[in-house]
Amino acid sequence: GRLEAVTQQMGYHPQYLDSFLKTQHYLMHMDGPLPFDCRHYIAIMAAARHQCRYLVNLHVLQFLRAGGDPQWLRGLEFIPPKLRNLNEINKILAHRPWLITKEHIEKLLKISEWSWSLAELVHAVVLLAHCHALASFVFGCGCEQDEGLGGRGSLKPLSLGNQCFCEATAGNSCSQELLRINRKRSLDSCMELDSLRERMQRIHVETEGRDEMRLLQQDREEGEGQGAEVGMQGGTEHCSDPSAGLSPLADTDGEVTGATNLACYMQDPDFGYQDFARRDEDQTQVFRVQDYSWEDHGFSLVNRLYSDIGHLLDEKFRMVDGLQSSAMAKRQGCEPSVFKRGIWNYIHCMFGIRYDDYDYAEVNQLLERMLKVYIKTVTCYPEKTNSEMFDRFWKQFKHSEKVHVNLLILEARMQAELLYALQAITQYMI
Repeated sequence: GRLEAVTQQMGYHPQYLDSFLKTQHYLMHMDGPLPFDCRHYIAIMAAARHQCRYLVNLHVLQFLRAGGDPQWLRGLEFIPPKLRNLNEINKILAHRPWLITKEHIEKLLKISEWSWSLAELVHAVVLLAHCHALASFVFGCGCEQDEGLGGRGSLKPLSLGNQCFCEATAGNSCSQELLRINRKRSLDSCMELDSLRERMQRIHVETEGRDEMRLLQQDREEGEGQGAEVGMQGGTEHCSDPSAGLSPLADTDGEVTGATNLACYMQDPDFGYQDFARRDEDQTQVFRVQDYSWEDHGFSLVNRLYSDIGHLLDEKFRMVDGLQSSAMAKRQGCEPSVFKRGIWNYIHCMFGIRYDDYDYAEVNQLLERMLKVYIKTVTCYPEKTNSEMFDRFWKQFKHSEKVHVNLLILEARMQAELLYALQAITQYMI
């Protein structure tokens, strides 16, 4: 599984990159409640909510290498009901996490033979939040736009080449152990490339067979006097072809060429972010961190139900908070901690999370309008981000400082989703 563009960008902050890669590896490749193929399919579902082709393609390949059923890649209608039932929580967490309730949790845990265990659900929730937030980073730093195009002009490659994302940590503290674990996992659980190509070629042949049958049917209809115009129209009506949503496709050599239709991985595509401030006052309340926080509540719950992930997430949250930002703060005329807290609290505010000890008037003083527009777009609807937005905000700042902002967005967003989901799980347990 390759994340070259992501690791290049995060490589401007190597200590954070080290922490991120350990968490990513643990979520996807180490022992845990969920089967390996399901983990990658959940990641596909999460990335598709934001139309993030970069991450979808990555996890489609890893899904197949983990022995996943290629039929699942035709869309949600072809996956087990238990996995499909996760769609509602995926949709809510991605766009309006404040709407999640203990009833959503109860429904998943008590659906007869399709029920989830608490441990499985916690693993799934962490995966969803991780991939939603990573999609924000991918769009925010231009990795999606740059995919296959050689990168944005302002990007400064860190000579990572075509390394696996775990191999990219070779110069960092977790490198040797992580590489050893990753290589063992690759041998233990991944399909050989030849087997993968054979599987993809089989999909390709089946698809060609269906296309051939469809064309024969069109010829037959034309021969029966249906008219040339109908035959021509039939050639464009690919949406009725049962293989149209198949993803990924394979070329003549059996190589994966990427996802073709992300819509097949989600339902209710029009469901998106709405300003929390415009919510129905009777429907939901402001989330007060004083009542439920990561440090006092979320960490212990997630760590109890999914061993050690709490420590890795906590390290990542602390790492992004500890990144050096003196230059950024100096240019804004404030202390580094004040500036970073302003960005963090602004992001949480957009999701209805409030800190009683914070003066929100500071946000408007600290963050210029263009920066606020950028942060909101990347956080709430990252698929609308474009390279011009990245280039226009903070023109006087270094590329690494812009990446730093995107790391704050990634972690603040992920923590916000986790707080809502873990609070709902806590309420269910109580």
